[in-house]
Amino acid sequence: MNLQSDDFELFGVPRRFAQERSALDARWKELQREAHPDRHAASGGAAQRQAMQWSVRINEAYQRIKDPMRRAAYLCELHGAPIRAEDNTAMPGDFLMQQMEWREALEEADSLAQVEALEDQVRQARRVALERCADLIDQQQDFAGAARQVRALMFIARFALDIERRLEQLGQ
Repeated sequence: MNLQSDDFELFGVPRRFAQERSALDARWKELQREAHPDRHAASGGAAQRQAMQWSVRINEAYQRIKDPMRRAAYLCELHGAPIRAEDNTAMPGDFLMQQMEWREALEEADSLAQVEALEDQVRQARRVALERCADLIDQQQDFAGAARQVRALMFIARFALDIERRLEQLGQ
């Protein structure tokens, strides 16, 4: 194993958006077994520290590539299209209008059914955005376009958290 490998090389999977979660899970367990510090106890402190570094690196990679939004962002960055969410919040007008409509609907929702209906809309929008990311990355190799889509997914994820909080308020 090489600490300089990207997450996909480390896991031995192709550098693409589409991934089998079960394969990632199985590979994570395998890598963790190999790197576990207890396996290197007889080798001394330096070997155990290195094993600990590997364990941390494996966990970081796993967290990044198992999550579709984080995986898409990582692929964009690997291909020279950083997300830059902190300084690039430009979104298409129709997406911004959708966001405003959702926010308004959430503020005006006074029943559990209304909030749950909005939650379904947002869940569907997330699914569509992830499908679009898959197409932009794996089919079109349009990493700049995928980076824009990831920024949209980040908006959707934040709004989904607002919905969760509202559901809690309504006693869900």
